[in-house]
Amino acid sequence: MASNRSPSGSRNATEHTSLLSVVDNSSDSRFPSNESGAQDGSQRDNDHDDDEGTEIDPNEFDNLLCRSGSIASGVGIEIGSQETALLRGSRRYSISQPQVRRPSRASRASRRKSFSSIGSSTGILEESGEDTDEDAEPKSPFMAGVSVARFWLIFGGVLVCYFVACFDSTIMVSSHPIITSYFKSANSASWLSTAFLLTSTSFQPLFGRLSDTIGRKTPYVFTMAVFLVATVWCALAQSMLSFIMARALCGLGAGGMMSLGSIITSDLVPIEIRGAYQSYINMIFGVGSALGAALGGAIADNLGWRWEFGVQLPALFACLCIACFTVPKDLGLPEGVQTKSLWEAMKVFDYKGSILLTTSITFLILGLNLGGNVYPWSHPFVITSLVIFLIAFPLFIYVESWVDLPIMPLHLLIRNPRAGLILSNSIGAIIVNAIMFNVPLYFQAVLLETATSSGLRLIVPTIASSAVGTATGFIITYNKRLKSPLVAGVVLLMIGTTGLSTMKRGLPEWAYLLYLIPSSMGSGFMFPATFMAVLAVSEQSEQAVVTSTLILWRSMGMVLGVATSSLVLQNALYYYLEIFVKGPDKWHVIEEVRKSVLVIPKLEAMYREQVIDSYAASLRVTFIMAAVFAALAIALTLPLRLPRLGQRKST
Repeated sequence: MASNRSPSGSRNATEHTSLLSVVDNSSDSRFPSNESGAQDGSQRDNDHDDDEGTEIDPNEFDNLLCRSGSIASGVGIEIGSQETALLRGSRRYSISQPQVRRPSRASRASRRKSFSSIGSSTGILEESGEDTDEDAEPKSPFMAGVSVARFWLIFGGVLVCYFVACFDSTIMVSSHPIITSYFKSANSASWLSTAFLLTSTSFQPLFGRLSDTIGRKTPYVFTMAVFLVATVWCALAQSMLSFIMARALCGLGAGGMMSLGSIITSDLVPIEIRGAYQSYINMIFGVGSALGAALGGAIADNLGWRWEFGVQLPALFACLCIACFTVPKDLGLPEGVQTKSLWEAMKVFDYKGSILLTTSITFLILGLNLGGNVYPWSHPFVITSLVIFLIAFPLFIYVESWVDLPIMPLHLLIRNPRAGLILSNSIGAIIVNAIMFNVPLYFQAVLLETATSSGLRLIVPTIASSAVGTATGFIITYNKRLKSPLVAGVVLLMIGTTGLSTMKRGLPEWAYLLYLIPSSMGSGFMFPATFMAVLAVSEQSEQAVVTSTLILWRSMGMVLGVATSSLVLQNALYYYLEIFVKGPDKWHVIEEVRKSVLVIPKLEAMYREQVIDSYAASLRVTFIMAAVFAALAIALTLPLRLPRLGQRKST
């Protein structure tokens, strides 16, 4: 029988002998294990390929090596787990299961062809008690042992939560005049957006770090329940104060629900295909935001404003039920770590940092959002808020520098590439919000259009931003490149802001649209690419805190974009009004046009032209400021080293 064996059978036997010899020598210093072994694995694979004349895929070699090691020594070879998501290549990483390398789907056929004879000729696989290849193959492309059907229930719930949260956040745009008029409190309108923004931003980092301690499910379900209760409260509110408090609670639930939904998606989806699922989220984000702004007024006019919140309840209740039964209880916890009670989690939770961070963000948002809009910058409340921020934030930095489990690790903000990604993302938010806040003002104060007309001009740029953002995720998934869309985004922001600074009266209608397209496309490229890149260069155990930190700094950028552009605009406007406005009623005109742009069309022709020139000049300065921020974003982005997904390269 032995003499009749084919040459291929002899070669397979030789292959197996070589493999066992590698395992038997694994204790030798020339064959380091764990991290060093993972780093040198590719070279060893190539050496064996050359010796044996058979091409073996590196992932398949490691998989067989693990099996053979368990046979020879009775203990499986430990594979180093301290790799970033980017460096994991095509492996699938599970949070709740042993971190053993699994073969990719693309190489199953080659594995069967190359290694099927090994088991049949020696019987090693059967002796070791391992399952057959078909049994050992993963049944799902998703991590944490989640099946395809279960994943789509979880991810579908995340998408619905995103839709409802975006719908809810923009529904106030068109309906807040109706609601404030109902309560006879039109002067409190700004508090509706401020309360929501305040809580949605301040508490996001807390939920991210807490989910690292007690798992994702409990805080995710909790924030969803908070949002559900707050929505009911909004629908039943009987006073303006009650409604504002309900909106603040809505912000708490919506902010936590959206950030945890994104974290859960990262826990379940391998980084190599994460971009496609981020595109789904971007698509839902755009649709929900657009429908909220479009339908808010219609629902309020036809059904009553309370039904704006009532229509959200069935979807929220369904998502809450789905999350309770489908999200794994131990999702987000390291392998072998049991779910802790809330009391046990709080013993190691960074409550000092949490209090200081929440205090800092709260008073920063209050000071910047109300200063120059509701109150003058010299108002005691605005000054006090900013002073509290200047005291609390340095204390927060000090606490985070020595605490064991910081809520915002400082190395995220001082070490590249993540520091550059997070800061450039925040600067991008400053630019985008400065544009969105001041472009409608240009159309109303310089081109003398109505608020409705100026709002309609933003529809096409908004669609362009959503479309590019959706496409970016799929592009990254396809070509594995992270830096190209990021650079494209910041360059387009630079082009867009520079173009806006040259905008003038008398141009064709389509020309104003072209001025807005580059910056809209830039934001569509930049934000998804930044999110993907910062996840790719982070450890799996850091996904929650990195995501929360990124979202926090983006939210702070949104607030700073409005505040800084408003500050620059108001000072520039006062300067140019003093220069351009001439006549006996000069100071009266200046006072009136600084309060409201609605009086500009009603002015005498002489004063009207002077005021228009003043607004045009001051807005030009504001857009130049945005261009300076865009240049800073480029300076932060270009030096970053971001390899293609799946490549074993240092970042």
